Amino acid sequence: MSETPKYKRILLKLSGEGLMGNKDFGIDPDTLSKVADDLAELTSKGIEVAVVVGGGNIFRGVSGSAQGMNRVSADYMGMLATMMNGLALQDALEKKNVPARVMSGLAVPTVCEPFMQRKAVHHLAKGRVVVFVAGTGCPFFTTDTGSALRAVEIGADAMLKATQVDGVYSADPKKDKNATRYDKLSYQEVISKDLKVMDTAAVALAKENKLPVVVFSLHEEKSLVNVVFGKGKFTEVI
Repeated sequence: MSETPKYKRILLKLSGEGLMGNKDFGIDPDTLSKVADDLAELTSKGIEVAVVVGGGNIFRGVSGSAQGMNRVSADYMGMLATMMNGLALQDALEKKNVPARVMSGLAVPTVCEPFMQRKAVHHLAKGRVVVFVAGTGCPFFTTDTGSALRAVEIGADAMLKATQVDGVYSADPKKDKNATRYDKLSYQEVISKDLKVMDTAAVALAKENKLPVVVFSLHEEKSLVNVVFGKGKFTEVI
């Protein structure tokens, strides 16, 4: 592996479902530990790491709304779910002697720090992993949009989106064996082809700020570390 990283400061978008492992709900300790191991390896190589974690393994605001719950209330519940995941990730990192800070889009000062752009950049410069939770802090926005926003705010070199497959496909490869995999896409192609990589607001924000988005599989060995060094299988959206 090249000793020169492709990116110096990254933002990792990690779905809540990605923390479930083989479970149907909640957090799988082994999966959480594996993610923490990869983050620890990156920080040991001098990479500045921020993470946005979703909450779908605990509660999804859109699903709650679809079942008749008020959308605003459902989205706030989803934000609180991301806090639980963020605190779990912070704990897993600290057990590996990696300093970490949870910063929230919602003010919950007894639990974690409120998000402040300058403070977040300070933490990163000090070698701390910064875990962003509660999305943008506002309902009606996805954690994809929150990820693109935070990545731009901290001046990340790229947003890395960990998924269940090794890149972006023309269709769900688990359902369509003829799905085509892309190595590289433009932001406009993602929107025009309706590829469902991220919601349109997130793609538009990345495009406007020339933020590369790299989509890769969370489940391949050392996939995160490989992507940061330009190795392995992934799709780059630029």
